[in-house]
Amino acid sequence: MAQAWEDGRPDLDVELAVVGAGAAGLYTALRAAGAGARVALISAAPLAQTASYWAQGGLAAALAADDSPELHLRDTERAGRGAVRRSAAEILVAEAPECVRELQAAGISFDADRFGRLALGLEGGHSVRRVVHAGGSATGRRMLRQLSALVAEEPRIEVLENTRADALWPVEGDGGVRCRGLRCDDGRVVGARAVVLSSGGAAALWARTTNPPGSQGVGLLLAHALGARLADLELLQFHPTAVIGVRGREGFLVTEAIRGEGATLHGADGERFVDELAPRDEVARAIQAELERTGARSVGLDMRKIDPALFPNVVGTLREAGLDPTRELIPVAPAAHYMMGGIVTDLQARSSVPGLYAVGEASCTGLHGANRLASNSLSECFVFARRAASAALQEPAPSQASAEDLRGLAGQQGIPESSPQTRAALWREAGIVRTAEGLERLSRDRHPLAQLIARCALTRRESRGAHRRADYPESDPALEHRHVVVDARDELVWETWL
Repeated sequence: MAQAWEDGRPDLDVELAVVGAGAAGLYTALRAAGAGARVALISAAPLAQTASYWAQGGLAAALAADDSPELHLRDTERAGRGAVRRSAAEILVAEAPECVRELQAAGISFDADRFGRLALGLEGGHSVRRVVHAGGSATGRRMLRQLSALVAEEPRIEVLENTRADALWPVEGDGGVRCRGLRCDDGRVVGARAVVLSSGGAAALWARTTNPPGSQGVGLLLAHALGARLADLELLQFHPTAVIGVRGREGFLVTEAIRGEGATLHGADGERFVDELAPRDEVARAIQAELERTGARSVGLDMRKIDPALFPNVVGTLREAGLDPTRELIPVAPAAHYMMGGIVTDLQARSSVPGLYAVGEASCTGLHGANRLASNSLSECFVFARRAASAALQEPAPSQASAEDLRGLAGQQGIPESSPQTRAALWREAGIVRTAEGLERLSRDRHPLAQLIARCALTRRESRGAHRRADYPESDPALEHRHVVVDARDELVWETWL
């Protein structure tokens, strides 16, 4: 670092720096390297151990004879509850089938029927079978292993494992601040013509979550500290069926593909109480209402008629925890799962700060609206990773840094960690049902992202999709396609996205 201070050279200079080695980050790095670029991939965990590893869902793509991009678009908009940015959704449904073919060419073997055709699954909110899986509910595991292997073999990609980005590098230009690279938590500086944040969402900020502990919105705070706009922070999806009350498996997600194959949900009286294949927001609220009605901690997921061979990792994990899904109901309840909000980007994954991009759950294109359609998220990772890699490599070559630039970067403050109190407060005050009083309390929390989430939720005075206000129980037609944006000055503004 001392040498970098003296002559203005970063410790590592590449064309593209990618933060996060989940599906979006790996694919962005591979696409950029395939175009001849030198890439630095910064991963907080060893390769193939990121949040995408645990993804049980698949990729949604219109591949069946009875399907079409238009039908996929319709289902996406229906699930998004009047808030989907149609232009983003049109790109996803048009390009997802080609991404599936590219992944097959990269060596990923998706599940097939006995005739060799892709075995397409049915999940909540989809009107036809269109979800591609690999190894049943082991899709994330299979995909990350293969993509990680390709990254490890690619000489143009330098992987910095067990390393975190803790500050972005701002430089002043004619048009204002642009992103010139980043600082790692070990003090190294990575220079690049562009940085792509694929650092995941923030669902682990909630006390009860399906996410690994690292999913705390670090990328959002890094980007916002540089002046990037954020949006839709109040829209957090709760997965309906996470295991509860089982030591060591609390929050373990039971994929809704199991409900697509016929598993059912039952209340304390043994009766079914919801359409299991309704969109996630609807099923999660129905479960929560049932728990409040009965005082129970969980409802029962009945998968006794499901062939265990279809979902080997789910069945194996449950059995390790002492549950036998072939003989008994599995105790489940909702848990924080996926953020629809994030860093505002255009349809090429560009943020509002030149040189800074975001893909995957860290980004917010408006694709998911107020409630994500199941398995659109993995498709989004690949569709927009391709676009991010292509656009980022068109950024101008960076100017020579100065010793003063690097001293300023070294002195930047890192991102604060969340506390158990913050996580408990988010679950209590910004859970499935919110109130103005609870959100006001949350807005005074010490954690900056918790504060912003509360402020955005207070501003949206209606109930829509994943955002449910007890004091505003109905959707406001005037707020269709309207999004709460946090600007560079931390002010909240409403914007219409189409």
